[in-house]
Amino acid sequence: MFRSVDEYRAVFGFPVIDYYRRAGFDFTRESFDDTAVEYHALYYGENSSAALFPRAAEILGELQKAGYSQCILSASESTKLLKQIKPFGIEKYFDEILGISDILASGKIETGRAYMERAKPGKALLVGDTAHDAETARAVGADCVLIAGGHQAKETLETTGAPVIGSLSEIINFLAAQ
Repeated sequence: MFRSVDEYRAVFGFPVIDYYRRAGFDFTRESFDDTAVEYHALYYGENSSAALFPRAAEILGELQKAGYSQCILSASESTKLLKQIKPFGIEKYFDEILGISDILASGKIETGRAYMERAKPGKALLVGDTAHDAETARAVGADCVLIAGGHQAKETLETTGAPVIGSLSEIINFLAAQ
């Protein structure tokens, strides 16, 4: 399907149905729901190669020690999200781990709004790797910083107006400069 990570990053985006279309899926031949089920079986299956950004667990620990409250807000379905992060042992760094209720990757903004209403943080920073993360941050009233090297190309992230850093390792310095 994609010959390189750069090709993937060039077409990835939200809503996910549009990403699938840009990737070449024809929903007159196979339903979006069936495609999503098949994708999730591969993405979360035994041969999944999901990985964290380099030094992620260490950085999360540093942020926790510095007194930052941390929450995962994901467009992944809640049960699958928990299964995905468990092997990394990072759940201990988060006050809440919030996924969505289905596998169709919609509802992240609504989940974020509900969290903000419930938690009432004085200030919030959404750290993400997609243009949708910047959109979500705006919708929930949070600041945003985006990390290049994730799901979308740096050039795409820069179009959002949110600050873009080169790696998760830069987040400590970014926060210190705020």
